[in-house]
Order: sequence, then structure tokens, then C-alpha cells
Amino acid sequence: MTRTDEMYDGELAVTSDGLPDWLLPVAEAARTVAPEQLSRYLPPDGGGGRQSAVLVLFGEGPQGPELLLMERASSLRSHAGQPSFPGGALDPVDGDPATSGPLRAALREAEEETGLDPAGVQLFAVLPRLYIPVSGFVVAPVLGWWREPSPVAAVDPAETARVFTVPVADLTNPANRATAVHPSGFRGPAFLVASALVWGFTAGVIDRILHFAGWERPWDRGKQVPLDWGP
Repeated sequence: MTRTDEMYDGELAVTSDGLPDWLLPVAEAARTVAPEQLSRYLPPDGGGGRQSAVLVLFGEGPQGPELLLMERASSLRSHAGQPSFPGGALDPVDGDPATSGPLRAALREAEEETGLDPAGVQLFAVLPRLYIPVSGFVVAPVLGWWREPSPVAAVDPAETARVFTVPVADLTNPANRATAVHPSGFRGPAFLVASALVWGFTAGVIDRILHFAGWERPWDRGKQVPLDWGP
């Protein structure tokens, strides 16, 4: 039994009470943003897709506000070496996908992947569900405040190469922003931070949060980086 199972034997609560002032713009943006403002890829009409959730966890570190990310192991068959939020598919134990299921899944997966103590996480919002066409996942981004930080590290090296935090100041720094270009023609926002290239779904969510929270700074969208970039 995980710590998440021990803590939550009923419905999970989402509350913005007690958030630090700097995080309030994110909570307000999450409350008002529409799905189509986040992505052009939305869940299929009539259902379908594999329900999943990710934990978008904000904390406060030595350099101020920060975001928790992880880098997937290079040996994985899909998304190898790609930075991402902790998260994964909903399990039956997570409960109803329409209510607390994504909340429980986000905390459970984050605990399993990074070792964080979910008791120190305050969930304060859930963004509209988005769709990842290449994998068929319907993803609920669950927003959390790391009220009481705990040690984190890669729990299973076969799945996770490393766990790290990125200062929000680095994410908003125009020098660290670029447009990722895939040979297939895909183009999307990217962040060159913490010796990693953050792109794809994760970068898209971060980009929209920065924008709607009013944190975005003008950056050169003509600056391109290939997806085989490395530190």
C-alpha cells in the first residue's frame, strides 16, 4: 500500500486556500481557462482514449518558485529520455475518472516515480483534459502546491533517469525558450533548462500556464531547436 492509499480512502479535496500569493495567478487561470485555449488536441467526442493524469507541482526553492519535473529513462520504448511531469494512466484503484480518479492517479504516480510524500502536496486545481494523439492518452493536468517538500529521486532507474526542479524564473527567461522542430513537421514550444530540452505535451502545458498566469515574457519564436538537441 502506498502512502497515497493510506492518506486518501475517500474523495480527494481540491482547494486554493492558503496558497502563496505568487501562485494565485495560476489558480485563477486554471479556474477560467477553456480547453481550446490550452491545446488544439482535445479528447475525442463521445469518449475514448486512455484516461491519465499528471502532477504539475509547484514548490518554492532556493531560487524562488519552481516546478517539479522528471526525465524518463533512455531505455524506455516510448518517450525515452524525455522530460515530463510525473504521472500516468489511471488504475481501477484510483476511482471514478470523472471525479477524484485523476487526483489520486497524479499523486500515486508521482509518489511511485519520484518518492515524494503526498501528505505535503495541496491540490488546488485541475486543468481541462487534453489529448495526446500519438499515444491516445486523455490527460488531466492536476495542479499542486508543494506545501511541505520532501526528498525526491528516481525510484526506479529503469523508468526514470532523474528527478529535478526547475526555477520558474528559468522557464520565463527568454534566453531559455525556443520552438522545437520535429522531422515530421511538428512545431511547438520548448524550454532549454536544467541540461534538458523540455518539449511536447509537457512544454505545451508549461507554456500555457506561463501565458495565462501573466508570467510569460516576450521571446524569440523564430529561434528553433531540433529535437535531437542535447546538453
